[in-house]
Order: sequence, then C-alpha cells, then structure tokens
Amino acid sequence: MDMPDIRVEKGHAEPEEVAALTAILLARAAAHTPTTPAHRRRTKAGWRRLERENGFRAPHSWHA
Repeated sequence: MDMPDIRVEKGHAEPEEVAALTAILLARAAAHTPTTPAHRRRTKAGWRRLERENGFRAPHSWHA
C-alpha cells in the first residue's frame, strides 16, 4: 500500500485538510440514496412486429 488513495496534484495539502476532504467525500457517498430506479421498465414494447400489423395504415394515423 505505497500509493495513497487521495493525491494532491497541485499545491500542498496538510494531513488535516486531506482528512477533512476524505470525511466530506465519504459522508456524501453514504448519504446518496437513489429515490428513483435507474431504469424504468416499459409495460409494452416501443416497436411493433410487422407481420402482426394489418396491411396499410392511413397517413393520418402514423402518429403514435
């Protein structure tokens, strides 16, 4: 474990500052609880199988 988990790219951070930043990041990660599911499932397919369609559809019926 020679590599630290957090590295300062520019400037110099004291150990207390790195500890404070780590505490904030951990608190934010722990508080994040998704309230909605990531993917909603559709109850019906968004496409239609052509072999099950009735022949010709009039142009005025092309919307949804």
